[in-house]
Amino acid sequence: MNTLYSFRRCPYAMRARMALRYSGVAVNIVEVSLKAKPAEMLALSSKGTVPVLSVNGEVIDESLSIMRWALAQHDPQDWLLKDDPAGQVQIAALIEENDQAFKVHLNRYKYAERYPERPMEFYRAEGEVFLRRLDGLLEGRDYVLADHPSLADVALMPFIRQFAHVDREWFGQTPYVRLQAWLQRFLESDLFTSIMKK
Repeated sequence: MNTLYSFRRCPYAMRARMALRYSGVAVNIVEVSLKAKPAEMLALSSKGTVPVLSVNGEVIDESLSIMRWALAQHDPQDWLLKDDPAGQVQIAALIEENDQAFKVHLNRYKYAERYPERPMEFYRAEGEVFLRRLDGLLEGRDYVLADHPSLADVALMPFIRQFAHVDREWFGQTPYVRLQAWLQRFLESDLFTSIMKK
């Protein structure tokens, strides 16, 4: 049986679970306590971070690699945009911006008390640059790169959710109405609700 070591609220684990669920890969999910990580997970991946997928003796311990592995098994809605080379480049660029730059701003905004050299609003404004960009990409369509979800939407969504949830009232009053609707569609989707069940 394929085994995924996961932590329910971790955005990296969320996106891996969504891709596995979408692709129909049968997987046994082991919920990990971050304070007491299981020895069998640490034996598979010394990094000690979730998600970790063990499949047929192979270990995949990066969320994006897990997503791509799952989509290689089955990708019925074409999340990979396989006939759109420009779209594939955009997928990679958006995920890189999310994982390298936006995640830093998100962490500082969410845990602003740990970064007292600047006010929380400064970190939020830094993250807003990415929110604005995504809201612009959603003009005239429901998803960031196509008229259906792509790997970019699903890889980004857990991080946008986290940013929005730091101050939901503030997020609800922003002009990013397309992004708000995009996030809400995901939050209410069967795909997301199914992977968040306890």
